[in-house]
Amino acid sequence: MKKSLISFFAVLAIAGCTTSHKTTSAKQTDKELENLVSLMDGKFSSELQSKTDSTYYNISLVMIPIWSERNDGKWLYVEQAVAANSDKPYRQRVYHLQHPSKDTFTSEIYTIKDALTFAGLQNDKMKKDKLTFDLIELKDGCTVTLKKQGETYVGGTEADKCPSDLRGAAYATTKIVLKKGMLESWDQGFDASGKQVWGATKRGYIFMKQ
Repeated sequence: MKKSLISFFAVLAIAGCTTSHKTTSAKQTDKELENLVSLMDGKFSSELQSKTDSTYYNISLVMIPIWSERNDGKWLYVEQAVAANSDKPYRQRVYHLQHPSKDTFTSEIYTIKDALTFAGLQNDKMKKDKLTFDLIELKDGCTVTLKKQGETYVGGTEADKCPSDLRGAAYATTKIVLKKGMLESWDQGFDASGKQVWGATKRGYIFMKQ
């Protein structure tokens, strides 16, 4: 009887460990989120668009994963620059990607303290190691929500919730279309009356993956 009890509890212990292991693995692996990251990860350029429409600049865009040890979603370092001055980015951000529900993904946007000191981080391991969580700050109201539609992700920010004081703006909006090999990003700034004061007027910038 004693041996039977020992065997019984041993089986329960093994089963418990197996269940726990499966639960942990499930939390660590989100193939849908990883697929989204794979579409965003890399170097992009709007050169082709700039050649067909002179009102658009030739912009380089780089997005690379960072902080892979964290288990609270995926994190990306993002850098944008005029191609002719790629070593002097005009925008540097950290994106926090999460998958809150089926076919819905969010990207929280963070600014970086002393951002220019991290310019070129994608090619500099020392800079990558020095970018720590305490150096970023959440841009409240600027979260981008994406909906998966087939193989395409479409979405943007919520109405007028993302504050901006750039060139007389009161708020900014972002619209995104993302699919394999292409990202269209349309950033616009509006004043308090809703009049556009900066950003493209026809459509977003079309970035082709390099």
